Amino acid sequence: MSEHVTRAERMRQPLALDVVRSLAETNGVCVRPLAQRRLDYATGRVDVLPVACGSTVASVCAPCADKARKLRMAQCREGWHLADEPDFSPNAPTVDQAALTELRATLWADYQAARAEGDESGMEELREAVAAVDAELRDGGVRGKLPALDPPLSKPVKRSTRRKQDVPELPRRRVSRHTVGREFAGWFRPSMFLTLTLDSYGRVREDGTPVDPDSYDYRRAARDAVHFAALLDRWVQNLRRAVGYDVQYFSTVEPQRRLAPHWHAAIRGAIPHDLLRLVTAGTYHQVWWPKHDELVYPGETAPVWCDRAKGFVDPTTRQVLPTWEEALPGPDASDPAHVVRFGRQMHSKGILGGTEEAGRHIGYLTKYLTKSISECHEEATERQRRHADRLHAELAITPCSPRCAVWLLYGIQPAGARMNLTPGRCKGKAHRRSTRGLPGRRVLVSRKWSGKSLGDHRHDRQQFVRQLLLDIGVTPETDRDTSQVVWQKVAPGDPDVPPRAHLLMHSVAERLRWKAQYSLAQLAAGESPQRRIFRQLDRQRHRGR
Repeated sequence: MSEHVTRAERMRQPLALDVVRSLAETNGVCVRPLAQRRLDYATGRVDVLPVACGSTVASVCAPCADKARKLRMAQCREGWHLADEPDFSPNAPTVDQAALTELRATLWADYQAARAEGDESGMEELREAVAAVDAELRDGGVRGKLPALDPPLSKPVKRSTRRKQDVPELPRRRVSRHTVGREFAGWFRPSMFLTLTLDSYGRVREDGTPVDPDSYDYRRAARDAVHFAALLDRWVQNLRRAVGYDVQYFSTVEPQRRLAPHWHAAIRGAIPHDLLRLVTAGTYHQVWWPKHDELVYPGETAPVWCDRAKGFVDPTTRQVLPTWEEALPGPDASDPAHVVRFGRQMHSKGILGGTEEAGRHIGYLTKYLTKSISECHEEATERQRRHADRLHAELAITPCSPRCAVWLLYGIQPAGARMNLTPGRCKGKAHRRSTRGLPGRRVLVSRKWSGKSLGDHRHDRQQFVRQLLLDIGVTPETDRDTSQVVWQKVAPGDPDVPPRAHLLMHSVAERLRWKAQYSLAQLAAGESPQRRIFRQLDRQRHRGR
């Protein structure tokens, strides 16, 4: 007679799908794969296969997030103590590119002549011809945009570049094109690790909550978070002018316990600490937007769209609201809508390449990349939740861009206003509770950091494995002819899509096969996986010195 199993014991037994998910996570397989249909026209075979979701958040998919974090770590490591200048010299124009550009110049001259004569039909034909030539230039490998046929309708407002009187003057040098830092004693080439924070908005406790919530400046905290990226751009620009070369950086943006963003950066080259403090103290960003200190429509009353006026009007007086351009301050205005500054706290440290300390700081830089902004610090107490609620409420009425629908609450039509806008309802990331007012990317990397894009680093890792497999006679699937293979998305409810457990088992089996081939290739190369890792770290250590 079988032993009796109680209900509690039965409920503690793991579900079959949970076991499969655990197996997938153990083997580094995506736990929420997307099903896609693969059509091979050469063989006539049709398969529905799992494709990794590519999430960067561990709470969504831990294997994909960990894979993305390791790729960022490799990107940071390769560019931090780079000894050779990345080569970005453009190639000479080809004969076809020069001929297309010559044709484009002729069409531009013909368009200006047709415009002077008022020939609308001829102008339309020339627009289509120029668009076709521009498309051929892009397909032919030409970057950038050529001059538009029509001049801009309005010129940007030019404001005074005079610095504010309450900030220190910064040194200004001509910026050279080199990006590699200074070498000391003919051997050492140290770099920097830097942390910048925003200013204080009021005294806070150890858990990040304000001591006096009523006096805490939530409005300035919300606006500083929205414009934080612009302040970072200004700081990098000032630093490059101060040191005289094209400083490169790999950085991440994270929230502090008080929910204000701060910036961790790996900077290539050694820069004096006093100069970093001077640039930080002298950097600010002025927001030349319309004034938005008081809500014009704080309650349920809100502007409405008028078809006759082709814009939003006051619901009571039916007066057309001023547009974004009309509400902007004039060129002679001296009082911006907001000024963002860094706080007094700044941490900088010199780091030698290839050392244990360098690896530890790379791990610190990428520590929170697998978490969303709201997951970095848990709201464990009621006081922390109230603090987050008040900041989110302020972000809900803080415009995030010239096109933000929140402008309607201040009696201003946003740029490009249209009838489907809902006053106060903007879909921008800055207004989400999960972003804490940070609308942009969390990883900020300068263009000449390693001479490669993130896709290039991913390709290098794939090529490394590919070469190992080719050495033992295994042809990777990426080398097979895929010219007649087409991938298609599957519609929701498609009967051909197998259950998720089947997709996971397929991915796990494929990953186990890949691991077996990779281990065999490493053994055939004459060294263990651990020895190969140590050899790569040793080579990177010597290259960084």
